[in-house]
Amino acid sequence: MSKQEKKTTEEVIRVVCPNCNARYNVASDTRDRIPKGTRATAICKKCSGQIVIESNPNSIEIPKGALTMPIKYTVSKTIDVTHDTLRDNRLVAFFDDSPIAEQYKILRTQILCKTGKERLNTLLVTSAGDSEGKSLTAANLAISIAKEVEHTVLLVDADMKKPSLHRLFGIEPAVGLSEYLLGNASLSDLFVNPGIDKLIMLLGRHKATNSAEIIGSPAMKNLIHEIKHRYQDRYIIFDAPPVIGSADTLILSQYVDGVILVAAYDETPKAQIEKALELLEATNLLGTVINKAPVAKNLYN
Repeated sequence: MSKQEKKTTEEVIRVVCPNCNARYNVASDTRDRIPKGTRATAICKKCSGQIVIESNPNSIEIPKGALTMPIKYTVSKTIDVTHDTLRDNRLVAFFDDSPIAEQYKILRTQILCKTGKERLNTLLVTSAGDSEGKSLTAANLAISIAKEVEHTVLLVDADMKKPSLHRLFGIEPAVGLSEYLLGNASLSDLFVNPGIDKLIMLLGRHKATNSAEIIGSPAMKNLIHEIKHRYQDRYIIFDAPPVIGSADTLILSQYVDGVILVAAYDETPKAQIEKALELLEATNLLGTVINKAPVAKNLYN
């Protein structure tokens, strides 16, 4: 072994993400200073999974920053979305100073309580009709869960009739989910981190006229099975088309663990909500979110 090779071996250790097998080099002295009998964790920048770094038996002190060791993305593209874009497009769950963000925290808590014990990690968000805020709800819920300590999130734009998540985040991807399912793109081309910790997005780009056939293809079924079982500590949220007038959502609902229905306050007709509930009767309906409702002033100080 050359002196250079020996030096490299002594100065770094190799850690592997248990979820995606991504490999990283970590300075060995970082491990040496993790308190004996404890461990440090880092976030894998490929899949947002947790990497555990065990202490060295001779460890005596913890280094500054060891618990938040930065690891750069190796496959997912990072596109830092500005705070102005998030605010302008009503992605308020990112900000803690908004009363609406508090409502998303309540929704997050309810969803985690209903899904956590049984490890139900694939969720579908739909609505009865158009313009009821399903995409906005899916995006804010994903951000809110990602801000929670224990979970990472994959947000998938599965609305091939009208993909919109990329516009909400101000991102213009070259390709989208439909291109991947048709064999014209690889998954590594699609994953995007918007600069929000523990959130990865799989965006759409172009409308697909034969969306039901694409959604119902073996490629889609295999994709959902792969991301569900490979990343079991991650929530996967699908933004799906409105359930009325679209076969896509009914097909997708067969593959996921739970469904969330969004309705617009004082806008969605009661008959339309009832029709949507009837169509979703065979699914695990986790609840209905009333969007666009007036937010009561918070009197608690």
